[in-house]
Amino acid sequence: MPVACARQIALRAGERERLKKMAYGHKTEYRMRLRAQVVLHAAHGRSNARIARETRLHLFTVRCWRGRFAERGLPGLADRERTGRPPVFTALQVAEVKALACQLPAETGTPLSRWSCPELAREVTARAITTPVSASTVRRWLKDDALKPWQYQSWIFIRDPDFRTKASRIMDLYARTWGGVPLGEDEYVISADEKTSIQARCRCHPTLAPGRARAMRVNHTYGRGGALAYLAAYDVHRARVFGHTEPTTGIVPFMNLVTQVMSQEPYASAKRVFWIVDNGSSHRGQAAIDRLTKAFPNAAMVHTPVHASWTNQIEIFFSIVQRKVVSPNDFTDLAEIRDRLRAFEYRYNATAQPFQ
Repeated sequence: MPVACARQIALRAGERERLKKMAYGHKTEYRMRLRAQVVLHAAHGRSNARIARETRLHLFTVRCWRGRFAERGLPGLADRERTGRPPVFTALQVAEVKALACQLPAETGTPLSRWSCPELAREVTARAITTPVSASTVRRWLKDDALKPWQYQSWIFIRDPDFRTKASRIMDLYARTWGGVPLGEDEYVISADEKTSIQARCRCHPTLAPGRARAMRVNHTYGRGGALAYLAAYDVHRARVFGHTEPTTGIVPFMNLVTQVMSQEPYASAKRVFWIVDNGSSHRGQAAIDRLTKAFPNAAMVHTPVHASWTNQIEIFFSIVQRKVVSPNDFTDLAEIRDRLRAFEYRYNATAQPFQ
């Protein structure tokens, strides 16, 4: 029986460059790499048998990809469309599974807080929506519409009817404006609040430093050494923090913080110092405004909207403290917490830049 002659391959410069990248690229699929190598060998005039030996492919495989490239060029190296196995589940069943995933489990009478793919697979089978189906199949269906019912995001509805007015005043202060008039050189903006209940947790075993392919290890069990509150004031435009610790929060501890800041320059002799605070019990309402003004006539208190303390820049600093100083919490006693917070203030003030 005569043997069919090998197809002749002639490459253009662009095709040769593209095939070389496919054949020797580190990110190329293995099957595409082999197909590109077959075509490059064929372009050098080598026989199918020799190519099969050098690439360790079957002779029929070499003949196939050599012929497809000869007929269609580079597109011929891609896989052809396949009919595949007939679908087991109908489009209506898939739509019903997606509709169930878009409902809260409690609305359907299922005692779950949120759906997972295994739970959805069991639920649709129990409801006879489909025959038994795997969690991976459900996950593939949901992926088509980017549905992820196991994830959630929290949000808060604005409850303060004067939110826009109050928030605008604070944003204007951040932009060094008050009542439409730019602030002078001797006017300052301070953002203040309390970080409550910083606990002195002494781990029962020493914390292990990180090593090669090993994260830092912190013992889960600990002994309690008490808790304290950290009060801090942040100069918005100078990026300077003033803070101290107290056994607890309240009017007196907050006024101690105010006195700490207002008794030093440049705030003591400033024309005005705006204090941005939330609606916590230690500085809430008109009584707090009057108390501050009576103690320091050049101080003006500005409250954030109700349930909107996130508009207060001191919260950003507290998040930095939480990440870099407090967590993981491993302190022998309260004195160590005080020393660590004080040292961090010095370190932060040396390099800090205003928040944008």
